[in-house]
Amino acid sequence: MNIRVLQESDAQAYQELRLIGLRTNPEAFGSTYEREAKFTLETVMERVKPSNDKFVMGAFDDEGMLLGIAAFVRENGMKTAHKGNLFGMYVREEMRGSGVSKNLLLALIARASEIDGVEQINLTVVSSNEPAKRLYSTVGFQTYGIERRALKYNGQYFDEDWMVLRLTGSV
Repeated sequence: MNIRVLQESDAQAYQELRLIGLRTNPEAFGSTYEREAKFTLETVMERVKPSNDKFVMGAFDDEGMLLGIAAFVRENGMKTAHKGNLFGMYVREEMRGSGVSKNLLLALIARASEIDGVEQINLTVVSSNEPAKRLYSTVGFQTYGIERRALKYNGQYFDEDWMVLRLTGSV
């Protein structure tokens, strides 16, 4: 397995996997398959293009197939730039439980830790997604709140747990 920051040249593979995630687990994402299926390749290339404050990690198998994705974006406000957000994490269903998810998450945390001034990573996860919550907890994320009715999809509401990982010794 190879885990690395995605580049613009990975846009097609990223979009294909992202759309699979949006189609198979629509309740887990703030966006929708219908919305993102309309994105041009140029839009997706811009989305995955890494910068000092944002990147998408990808996990690949030995043949180069993209197995999992996870994105990080640093807050850009003067008073919030010490925080970043993890979002859009998805691993192919057949690879779950194989270590891909944990290794992808650890690689994202390591890369985010290298960004000067980033002290914590925040994320939200659908409250009913116990496997994801366990994964995040195993690497140190802690729940600090629950947003009731955070997402609404096909008339159904989903609560989200708000989780944080402190990268520094601060509390």
